[in-house]
Amino acid sequence: MENLRIRKVQLSLERVHHAGGPVLGEPLRRGSIAAVLANPFAGRHEPDLSGFMESLIPLGMSMAEELRDALTAHGGRIEGYGKGAIAGVNGELELAAVWHAPGGAGLRAALDDPKAMVPAAKKVGVLGCQLDLPLVYLHASYLRSHYDVVPVVVPDGPRPDEVVYALGMSTGPRPHHRIGGFTIDEVEGSDGLR
Repeated sequence: MENLRIRKVQLSLERVHHAGGPVLGEPLRRGSIAAVLANPFAGRHEPDLSGFMESLIPLGMSMAEELRDALTAHGGRIEGYGKGAIAGVNGELELAAVWHAPGGAGLRAALDDPKAMVPAAKKVGVLGCQLDLPLVYLHASYLRSHYDVVPVVVPDGPRPDEVVYALGMSTGPRPHHRIGGFTIDEVEGSDGLR
């Protein structure tokens, strides 16, 4: 990771006690972790991104572990996850997309190999832009109660020649979810969908 030229890592946590309805018995905890690093290909097209993508795997692992540990420090377990990236304006969208495999691998390793596809968002953005990381239930992506987002904003990033790689997690469903579908007790967990 020392060759990645990481400028900073930002950890953001929140506890949701209610969302306009009754106070929850146990607050929902959501969080994100974002690494801001130099884009080694800023201002130019690089046809082969495989080496750079491979170099991001340790970063994905350490970020996922740090976020998991921060959200579960006072008990609970992770139920929702997602990932995303923002390339600065001197980079192309593909420099955000390289985060798919390393970010997903980190989440899967830190959370004992969940079954659901890790949802993702990516874009090219300016300093301080917001990225909403989509979250789904980690064993069944069709479980509607866990469709959620965690916002990521790095006030001083990404600079034009930087990229932001982010992961998100939650400890449960949206507060007062009630849009139907099957329940968490009905999850089969075999195909990542139901």
